Amino acid sequence: MKSRKSLYIDTEALSTLALVQAGLMAPIDRLMNKLEAREVNETKVYKGVPFPFAFVLAPKGKKNHGVLTSLEHGETVDLICEKRKVGQIIVDETFPINFTKRLHNIYGTTDPSHPGVKNTLARLGELAVCGDYHVDYPIIEDNKKRVNDMISETGAKFVSSIMLTASPLNRAHERMIRQTIAESDLLIIFLRKPFTMDALRYDIRYNALKTFIDTYIPKNKTLIIPFENTYIFTGFNEIFSDANLAKNYGCHELIVGKNHSGLGLHYDKNKLASVFDHCKNINIKIKTIDEYVYCNICNTLVSTTTCPHGQHHHVHYHSASIMQLIQSGVIPPVILVRKEVSANILAALFPERFANLQQMHYALMPGSGLLEKPNDEQFYLKLIELYQTSSLT
Repeated sequence: MKSRKSLYIDTEALSTLALVQAGLMAPIDRLMNKLEAREVNETKVYKGVPFPFAFVLAPKGKKNHGVLTSLEHGETVDLICEKRKVGQIIVDETFPINFTKRLHNIYGTTDPSHPGVKNTLARLGELAVCGDYHVDYPIIEDNKKRVNDMISETGAKFVSSIMLTASPLNRAHERMIRQTIAESDLLIIFLRKPFTMDALRYDIRYNALKTFIDTYIPKNKTLIIPFENTYIFTGFNEIFSDANLAKNYGCHELIVGKNHSGLGLHYDKNKLASVFDHCKNINIKIKTIDEYVYCNICNTLVSTTTCPHGQHHHVHYHSASIMQLIQSGVIPPVILVRKEVSANILAALFPERFANLQQMHYALMPGSGLLEKPNDEQFYLKLIELYQTSSLT
């Protein structure tokens, strides 16, 4: 028996194929053929719903190119990811990719120095293949089931969603979460899990977010879902793709900050347009909320639109700057990051940082009088409490 040909794909392609297979990118329900791809690339509409670029599979590599040039209609091809068969596709046709058009539709630019363009060029081949396919990627179906079960168990009638990176989770994120659950029955937090290196590992960000949710948010009001941030959810189309995914998960609303880069105006067919023009037909509400800052006159977290004091009185929640502090081993001020979150992250980033932790603990920290064996996280929490002591400042 003649062995099947194989195409080699990465986890990002596998995850994207699984999302479509699970109905989470509807109305897209299959790989597009040459005619459909060309039409979507020109009109940015698919089955009457705005969609910014064609959904195609065009894996890069010499082996893949050789296989793609040899495929015939009706042939079954195995899909291989990380040396394991993860699915198969029954070939309808193969066709060439317009690199320039695809990159521009996704990112709004073809500049190779753009991180998204650079990543896509590294994995986009010259030929695409279409046809019926099936992939095995249980995490996507599991996520879908968890959301459906949570909606059913809570009886939620209005479900909100937030796409969050939380690198790191800060006080502004907390305020956004609290405000959202106060106005909805259930909040789904899609925690971004990129395929490229992130400033903070996903497991650390997840644990920090879960610590906050479990400790400070009412039960059965929030669910965290791992959100594998594939190329579909990048570029200036990000909010559209996020909203479409949230809608297909059963959410009625997507919350975004007014400082989100994807809200900016751009030209589409020589007309000035915004993300709301693209999202008006996908049946989900997109709600924008104000930027939160800490005002040193109000002495609390405030909205930039309601605080009467100037920007020179405002402390901004700039994630990259807060992350620089943490990566340097510095504990961020508690007005920026909750102490439990800082302790959780620092303990994970710098395990066994102090060779004489127990000795330092006894020398510097007040105690209960009982013998204790503190861990790194407990030490950071006690240290933050010392920073908050104010009688000598």
